[in-house]
Amino acid sequence: MKSRPFLLMVVLPLLVALLLGGVLFGGQALSDNNMDGDIQRALAQEINQDANGIELSKLQKVQYGYTICGLYRTSSSERGYASFLYDTENDSVELDIKSSRYKSRCSLSVACQ
Repeated sequence: MKSRPFLLMVVLPLLVALLLGGVLFGGQALSDNNMDGDIQRALAQEINQDANGIELSKLQKVQYGYTICGLYRTSSSERGYASFLYDTENDSVELDIKSSRYKSRCSLSVACQ
């Protein structure tokens, strides 16, 4: 009889908290994984390349996660990485690092403000 209150007051809330944490953090991990695929597909359309041949690096969420700045390279590239901006709302990519859109969201001066 003494073990029943222990189960209800300690073990059950602990199990519920662990389950809830797993659902929240597991969902976030899956969401981030899907985001990489979305970025690769958008880049593939922009540069007429197979999405599987695109490697992403140094991804950084800006503007409350609505924009992602980072580097990419294709498997056939000999020049290394190039910069990009991905707009999550419009599912669009900006590759021109001199554009006002890129500078206002991804430039170093914006990060330092």
